[in-house]
Amino acid sequence: MTLPTARAEGLILCETCGLVCDPGDRPDPHCPRCGAALHVRKVDSIKRTWALLIAAAILYVPANLLPVMVTYTLFNTSRDTIMSGIVYFWKSGSPDLAILIFAVSIFIPLAKILCMVLLLVAAQYGVDRGLRQRALMFRVIEFVGRWSMLDIFVITMTVGMVRFRSLATIDAGPGAAAFGAVVVLTMIAAHTFDPRLIWDRSEKKS
Repeated sequence: MTLPTARAEGLILCETCGLVCDPGDRPDPHCPRCGAALHVRKVDSIKRTWALLIAAAILYVPANLLPVMVTYTLFNTSRDTIMSGIVYFWKSGSPDLAILIFAVSIFIPLAKILCMVLLLVAAQYGVDRGLRQRALMFRVIEFVGRWSMLDIFVITMTVGMVRFRSLATIDAGPGAAAFGAVVVLTMIAAHTFDPRLIWDRSEKKS
């Protein structure tokens, strides 16, 4: 049995404070608690999310190919990408750290992009199967998104610590900026996507 959605009952969720409101017959309803404008669904949710995901997918390539960290010493200059760092930790006897960096820096951003694309396609074409699974997938995406900045945090801490030394200097490379942009874009994409779109198909069938 499919339970009715809030929209089917004539209710609107305030995106600002979370209050479920009855808009009545007002043409331009506002939340009675916080005064924010009410929308049945986020405005242009699918279009904005697509734009953000396409930008994130484009930047994902230089984020992994360009160096994220440039080390200057008295003898040479080395440029390390995310993958070269993973290989270094794996060969130096720290496979756990290598796996962690791989998961956080390569797997999770790519998985977020692919999962968000799946949610968008399903919502756009009204796929009525696996509604609960897709809703759970979206919650997982929101939860793991905050950990995607771990790699940038490690680079920032390393740069700050090494700058106190006189024999070596570490700067963040262009790959770090691209990776940070990928993380931010995917986080914003998850925010602009309206998860209520997942259930619209079941509402139409009921």
